[in-house]
Amino acid sequence: MMKRAIRPAPTLRGACVASMLLLAGCDLAPAYHTPHYVIPTTWQGQAPFAPAHPMDDSVRADWWKGFADPRLDALEAEATAHNGDLQAASERFMQARAVVSEARSDLLPHFGIAFGGSNNKSSAERLFRYKGPITDSDEFYGGMASWEPDFWSSIRNRVRLQKDYAQEQAAEYASARLSLQAELASDYFTLRGLDAQADIYTQSIRYYEDSLRVTRTRLQDQAASRLDVARAENQLYTTQAHLLDIQAQREVMEHAIAVLVNVAPSSFHLAADSHLNANRLAVSPGLPSELLERRPDVAMAERQMAQANRAIGIARAAFYPHVSFRMDGGFGDNGFNLANLANSMWTYGATATLPVFEGGLRRAQLQQSWSAYRETRDHYRMTVLTAFRDVEDGLSRTKRLDGENARLRAAVGAASQTQDITMNLYKGGLAAYLDVLIAQVSTLEARIQQVEVQTRYLQAQVGLIRACGGGWDASLLPAPNRLPSVGPLQYSGLHQARAVGDVPAPRTRGEDPEDNLTGPNLSALSVR
Repeated sequence: MMKRAIRPAPTLRGACVASMLLLAGCDLAPAYHTPHYVIPTTWQGQAPFAPAHPMDDSVRADWWKGFADPRLDALEAEATAHNGDLQAASERFMQARAVVSEARSDLLPHFGIAFGGSNNKSSAERLFRYKGPITDSDEFYGGMASWEPDFWSSIRNRVRLQKDYAQEQAAEYASARLSLQAELASDYFTLRGLDAQADIYTQSIRYYEDSLRVTRTRLQDQAASRLDVARAENQLYTTQAHLLDIQAQREVMEHAIAVLVNVAPSSFHLAADSHLNANRLAVSPGLPSELLERRPDVAMAERQMAQANRAIGIARAAFYPHVSFRMDGGFGDNGFNLANLANSMWTYGATATLPVFEGGLRRAQLQQSWSAYRETRDHYRMTVLTAFRDVEDGLSRTKRLDGENARLRAAVGAASQTQDITMNLYKGGLAAYLDVLIAQVSTLEARIQQVEVQTRYLQAQVGLIRACGGGWDASLLPAPNRLPSVGPLQYSGLHQARAVGDVPAPRTRGEDPEDNLTGPNLSALSVR
């Protein structure tokens, strides 16, 4: 019977090589899919408008220009360019990009060089001195190389995780920018509403001063009582006190705007303007399904979920062997004649480590990564629901406040007419001053309430625009392959990375006057 010769070594070597090639593409992270929720097809009470008026037609990236207020436009431009919190968010994105390059470097071999020398002398009288020279020298130079093959995609998953994190930071920058722009617009309309209230109180004070003079004249003519004069004085002084309170509120709001545009409050002033004549914007939220692509906070929550998914793959890879290769070599001698084979030295080898018993450490880490992933899914779901609620709240507020404002304008007209008629009757002795006082209070309250509601309506429009994403879109997130801030062989342009996506690159020193907080950058705004 013939026996076939068995050659295990080549077969084993071939199997090992094939296994290595297969393992090089092994990804232990679970397949990632963004959750698909069953969501409403239209907004509550807005079904006829959503398909007919897509949001792209009503909300742009520079949405505040729709209010047609040049001062607001200038302030928004300054805040976007110079606000410190927004620039800090930009720097966080740049740092995340640098971490992407740092993580990607582990995929490539690492090389290094080493050289040095020393000259040594021993004491001639030392104890147990061996016979030989008491002086010697040593010089060496060489190189080293190391590489860890990524069999289980642990390194690649770390790179992908950092890319997801960098995209999250880009979305956070967009969210911070939208929050800044919306806060500035809301504060600006609050300030203009206070200007309008101050103007109403000023007009009322002049009217009450005239009423007090009429009452005092009638008292001298014995046609009115001292009680009427006291009531007129109380109304005048109370209104003057309200004016001072409004002025204080305006100054505080002006200080808040100054900080948003990167100016010291003592160097900033906006001239008063009592006309709330901003344009009314016809904001359409689009379809509910589109909202998930237009909210930066939703994009942030989704990128956090993607990171947690990659972390599971990294935790799984910790259960498998890790292999690394290392090689060192060079020359050493006790003189300067180093470059010959006799003085050469080298070492190379491979290391494989496999966890055997660690008291449940790896299993606990894997369990934690799965729980963290489920947490991000829960957070993403709540972020989506909050986004829907914000839009519904904005639609409700703008719709109801618009109707309320129209009715209050009619109420102001009726109250003003009542005030004038009552005052004429009082001058003719046909009405008591208490009737005049009631009419004056009603007129003042109606006018103030109408301005407050009009201000809230403008703020509600800003809030609705913010809830709809402010013209942002997930397509503005930088592509993963553009995220690394430096290339493997890049040795220039290391001070700052180039801009990607809609996040601007940081400025170098001396490019703008942001270090001067006295407001020279606002000299062209005509705000003083």
